Amino acid sequence: MALSVYDRDDILAMEKRYRAAFVNSLSGFKSANLLGTSDSNRQTNLCIVSSAFHLGANPALMGVIIRPDTVPRDTLENIRETGVYTLNHVQKEMVVAAHQTSARYPHGVSEFEQVGLTPLWRERINAPYVQEAAIRLGLILREEHTMAINGTHLLVGEIIEAHVPDSCISHDGFVDIEQAGTVALSGLDSYHCTDRVGRLSYAKPDSMPEWLD
Repeated sequence: MALSVYDRDDILAMEKRYRAAFVNSLSGFKSANLLGTSDSNRQTNLCIVSSAFHLGANPALMGVIIRPDTVPRDTLENIRETGVYTLNHVQKEMVVAAHQTSARYPHGVSEFEQVGLTPLWRERINAPYVQEAAIRLGLILREEHTMAINGTHLLVGEIIEAHVPDSCISHDGFVDIEQAGTVALSGLDSYHCTDRVGRLSYAKPDSMPEWLD
């Protein structure tokens, strides 16, 4: 396999869209989630994000990166207004609809309606879940940080509600997202079904890990 090496100048010299696709692919497979919000009047908004990541289990924290608000960002504005949002795993059957939420619809237009997904409301938070998603998380905003280097916003949310199929939770708490039908994302537009290699035992310095399944 031929190998090319790109330095910083090479990357900066790339055409804008080419560079975005190239750099977005370098981090490997990412989570694919639909981020659901609403304003105080329950005008809904839905967008796909690939930047959600685990931050801690006590309390249960997740981070997500939102692009700079140099242009109107309904998602960010809604979260600031209500303090809550949802993250919903994308499944194979939802991929086209989920990807379509990245289209730039006018302010006040609900992506739920445009792409054919169903908002699901729960009493605990004023933000819509995606009914079609097998795994759904409700979060409350705990911190927001603006990154000085590029103007993106790091949102730190605490999970206050989790909807997970019983059949996907093992005896030790492991959630089998592959069994739930969750897909992965690479780059900006490539969606993947996974094929699990297996789980390994807890790593210790005096022995190599063993396969659990």
